[in-house]
Amino acid sequence: MKKLYDLSSLQWTLGGYAPYSWLGLDEKNREPSAEVRPIPAVVPGSVQQSLLENGIIKDWLFFKNSLEIEWIENRSWVYSAQLPDEWLREGGEIILRCLGLDYSGWIYLNRQEIGTFKGSHLTYDFSIGDHLKESGNELAIVFDLPPRWLGQFGYSTKMTEWKARYNYTWDWVVRLVQIGISDSIYLSVSDGNRFEEASFVSDYDLKKGAGLLRLYGKIEGEKGKSVRLSLLDGENLMAQKEFDREKYENGAIWENLPVELWWTNLEGGQPLYDVCFELLGEDGAVLDAEQKTTGFKNVEWRQCKGAPQGADPWLCAINGRPVFLQGVNFQPIRANYADVPYGEYEKRIKLYAELGVNMFRINACGYLEYECFYELCDRYGIMVWQEYPLTASGIENWAPEDDESIESLKKIAASFIKRRRHHASLCIWCAGNELQGTFDGQKTAGGKPCQADHPMLKALGIVTAEYDSVHRYLYNSPSGPSVGGIPEWYGKGMHYDVHGPYNGFATKEELENYWRGDDSLFRSECCCPGNNPDDITHHYSNGHPIWPADRSNPLWCKPWSWWINDAEFAAANGRPAENLAEFTKWSQERQAINLGYAAKSCKDRFPGCGGFLLWGSHDTWPQPANTTIIDFWARPKPAALALGEIWRKPVENNVTI
Repeated sequence: MKKLYDLSSLQWTLGGYAPYSWLGLDEKNREPSAEVRPIPAVVPGSVQQSLLENGIIKDWLFFKNSLEIEWIENRSWVYSAQLPDEWLREGGEIILRCLGLDYSGWIYLNRQEIGTFKGSHLTYDFSIGDHLKESGNELAIVFDLPPRWLGQFGYSTKMTEWKARYNYTWDWVVRLVQIGISDSIYLSVSDGNRFEEASFVSDYDLKKGAGLLRLYGKIEGEKGKSVRLSLLDGENLMAQKEFDREKYENGAIWENLPVELWWTNLEGGQPLYDVCFELLGEDGAVLDAEQKTTGFKNVEWRQCKGAPQGADPWLCAINGRPVFLQGVNFQPIRANYADVPYGEYEKRIKLYAELGVNMFRINACGYLEYECFYELCDRYGIMVWQEYPLTASGIENWAPEDDESIESLKKIAASFIKRRRHHASLCIWCAGNELQGTFDGQKTAGGKPCQADHPMLKALGIVTAEYDSVHRYLYNSPSGPSVGGIPEWYGKGMHYDVHGPYNGFATKEELENYWRGDDSLFRSECCCPGNNPDDITHHYSNGHPIWPADRSNPLWCKPWSWWINDAEFAAANGRPAENLAEFTKWSQERQAINLGYAAKSCKDRFPGCGGFLLWGSHDTWPQPANTTIIDFWARPKPAALALGEIWRKPVENNVTI
């Protein structure tokens, strides 16, 4: 039987070196020459977090401190640990499995290079058996310098180094270019007869009233002859079936499973089942085993009521019942996403569920959300729209078309799908965010979304269908004729899935006029800024004056000054704000009014509109003004409470289309 050894249990050290000096210096001079001599390190985790916990750098959350730690990006970083002899004594096939390495570098065993890695969105396997000593084996993971710039502004066709782009500065987070071991790392020890892949996509046949699993499998070694699958509800065996090796590896379907339906939040329960894979030898002995948890739902995408002929379908029917999709773009909880504990995920996801959210969109500027995130979404009934890491860049927003970039993204997409396709909460795979050109065909600026026949987006659609035949592939967001909802185009069939507006409206009349004629089929981004609570602004100001709250004050302009509404306050009240308390109260009320009206307007049009997602969810970094509805300490702003009243209210469900 295969054994897995979790390397997070080892005593890791982290050292910082001038670039390449760890590789170039001899044993006698290597560690004495380190700029940061080896310190204890937590794995998984970021270099930045380890430096913070060892008192080497200041906390970047406090104003201006982030500027003082950018030197970290200009060093090589070496994680080292001793592998226990007892893990290795059985010999056989020994594989080092890394589920996240951010971003590039080398793997060393006993000071000898055994492999390289490049790209934060992939997993990596390294065979180490042939490189082991009898005892005292030292593993080192050496991180090279990360890419210099992948941030919010630039040229999408040139942003072809595949690391989470938000790390480099976005309008809601300062620059913190994470480096480190960003996900689980372990040793797999076996005799070589094992599962290489044991996965599936779950579905539900409404006509038969039964669940089914579409299997994706691959077996290593010669001894495995068949695979036994067991469906478990807790300790209760619900079904069991054996597949011969050939059928299993060629995509078998396990049908007629006696399961209860999984529903989205507020629509019903979320029953979950364990699926156990056992690899059997010729004599029936179990050679390897894997287990995954899933739920069973049926999703059908229908035309919205009154949609233009040929429009993309945006009415989502869950288990035959049309459901209004409502929620947020789930932003990374922290800039250093490798260090976010499970409890911080659960705190936020539970709060969103209580507010009535039933969908999260994971934007392309981030990463494949963690397994624990998907497990929590499975449990709380929140569907996930996961994007591949391909996003607009402000100056130029055209998706790359070169062969190398397309092949790189295909590989990343396949990796994303293989790791998360089994989850009940998964709903949509999307090629990317705000990829666009002009209406006259230019590949600069924007206004018209890149369409499904774009070489990159077409290729990603093909690879998605190859590895997941159940969940929807969306070629872009926004999608359709227009990026935004433009009042002059209402009633002209131009608005499918659109983004915006982003800054609210100055008067009630303007607010009502914009939404009165809205004919969009879906709104996957919409926001309005609102100040953070004053206690957060005070806490993280680092002694810097918090007043005035305008563009003359650097505290309010980090990272960008987009979301300061001092001029709007003055226009609405006929005078500037007198103090921060007054300004914050007004700002938060304005946010609640604008977002509440927008959400209700879209929900009232159901089934003419299929859903409404906010851009701002929760703060990644404690900036004084932002578009989020949950603050940095995971407390709901007034806008969240106003939206909760709308989200929790059921729609008329007599939809027949």
